[in-house]
Amino acid sequence: MNTGHRVAEPLLEPSHLAHQEGERMDQHIPVEAGSRDGVAGIGRIVAVASGKGGVGKSTVTVNLALALAGMGRTVAILDGDIYGPDVPILLGVRRRADVDERDALMPIGGGLAAAQRHQPLERHGLGVFSLAFLVGENQHLLPGNAALSGMLIRQILFDTDWGERDYLLIDLPPGTGEPQASLTSQIQLDGVVLVVTPQSTAVLDTTRSYQMFREAKTKILGLVENMSYFVCPHCGERLDMGGDNEDGRPALPTITAPVLGRLPFDPAVSRSTNSGRPVVLSEPSSVVAAVFRDIAETVDQTLYGGGGRPG
Repeated sequence: MNTGHRVAEPLLEPSHLAHQEGERMDQHIPVEAGSRDGVAGIGRIVAVASGKGGVGKSTVTVNLALALAGMGRTVAILDGDIYGPDVPILLGVRRRADVDERDALMPIGGGLAAAQRHQPLERHGLGVFSLAFLVGENQHLLPGNAALSGMLIRQILFDTDWGERDYLLIDLPPGTGEPQASLTSQIQLDGVVLVVTPQSTAVLDTTRSYQMFREAKTKILGLVENMSYFVCPHCGERLDMGGDNEDGRPALPTITAPVLGRLPFDPAVSRSTNSGRPVVLSEPSSVVAAVFRDIAETVDQTLYGGGGRPG
């Protein structure tokens, strides 16, 4: 749905996501050259990114969030993938009915007054707001040009009442365009997790993303290698999916960031996607769930030192 400078505003069940008309405050989000803004109430903002689509980035985002929540952290997710906002589906939230854009439009620019701010949907102990809440599942959401994509994600970020959270995870679209450019230049990101698979094309595209975040001076928390290997359920033999060095790292010669974890190719992940209960919840004793918990512990140790949230 190309609506130029306007995008659909959430009118989604549950009803608390509905937008109410009212006064807007154009000065709500100041932007100054060279400045980066934090988000009130959020302890750490972590972007989850990939150079290439189809590597399981949203799956990593959701399960990492749940693993952090399982450690006692308060976590929210902003699903900012303008091309494929799939986080709600992974969490069992569906919206099949199309949105009539004549009844659900929001100008890009400015900010909402406090009483009008979006309330995240609470699901599995996570606060969630997604671009999928703006349209039906079969509709697409794409502002009139690339620059508006960055404005849209930034506006939703600041127009949502996240409350007090230890973490906000932002699921970004693949690539190095928008909204990545806007977020890295305008938002204080505490770190980024890069998701990659062993295939050479995914490795190459991840290198580009890595360089973009480094040039923006964003901390690279590490890499998650998804679909890294397969364990035969009959004989137990482990088969690497390709692209590994002798030390078990993905072949990323120009990337110095650590590998946070290597996730197996596991049918349990597909089952959890279909059920709307991510694998960390649905099959907590699985190998893949254990890897997600290890990744969460490493991220938390890096950003909080394993301790409580600073006052």
